[in-house]
Amino acid sequence: MNLFDTHAHLNDEQLSGRESEIIETSLDAGVTAITAIGTDLISSSQCLEIANRQTSVYASAGIHPNSCHLASVSEWHGIQQLAKDPRVVAIGETGLDCYWDDCPLTIQREWFVRHFELSFETGKPLVVHMRDSEKEILNIFKEHHRAGSVHGIMHSFTGSWETAKRCLDYGMYISFAGMVTFKSAGPLREIARKIPLDRILIETDSPYLTPHPHRDVRPNEPKMIIHTARCLAEVCGVAFEEFAATTSQNAKQVFGISC
Repeated sequence: MNLFDTHAHLNDEQLSGRESEIIETSLDAGVTAITAIGTDLISSSQCLEIANRQTSVYASAGIHPNSCHLASVSEWHGIQQLAKDPRVVAIGETGLDCYWDDCPLTIQREWFVRHFELSFETGKPLVVHMRDSEKEILNIFKEHHRAGSVHGIMHSFTGSWETAKRCLDYGMYISFAGMVTFKSAGPLREIARKIPLDRILIETDSPYLTPHPHRDVRPNEPKMIIHTARCLAEVCGVAFEEFAATTSQNAKQVFGISC
C-alpha cells in the first residue's frame, strides 16, 4: 500500500516530541510520504528540519492567512529563502479565511498574492486555504493566473461543486481531509465523486479533522488517512489499492517529486 498525506502539521504542539513514533506508525499503516505544512516562518523552518531528518517527509513554507497580519518583511524574506530548499515542495499554507476575523481581508489578499508570485518564481505549487471565501479566492485566481492556469492544491476542500469545477479549470488539484468521511458530509462526497481521478488528493490536516470512525480521537495523525482513502475509493468506485496508488502519484506530480 502506498498512501501520501499531502497536508499534516507535524510540528504542532499536540504532536510535539512524538515525531519518530508518528512517522513509524504512519509507515506501518502504509503512509509512505507526508508533506509537513508551515504556517509561519518558525513552523516552516521546523517542517524543513523534520523533512531533513525523515526521508518520508517533505515540507512547505508559507504564512497562514490568519497569521499574515503578524508577519514582517524579514519573516517573508525567510520564507523566500526556505522556498529555495529542494526539500520544500510547496508554498503555503496560504489563501483567504473569512470565517475568523483575526486578520483584515485586505491584508490577507496582499499576502496571498505574494505567495502567488513566489509560486511562479520557484515553480512550486500553492497550498490554498479557503474558508468562507470561495468568491474571493476565484477572483484572485482570475486576476493573477499565468497562461490561464494556477499551480497548486485546494487544501481540505469543502466548497461547492461550481467552485471545484472552476479550480479544476485553472489546473488546481482538489484535496479532501477527514471531513469527507463524516456522516453529515454526503454533499461533499458527491463533489468528490465528480473530481477526475488524476486531480484528487488526500490529507489528514493532522492534528485536526480526525476521520470517521475515529472522529473523537485526538490528536489526528497521518496514519488515520487510511479511513479517508477507503471512504473516497468507495465513493469514486475504484479499488482501494488503485485509489491509494493514484492519489500518491498525483501528489508526486503536483509536488514535483520524482522518486
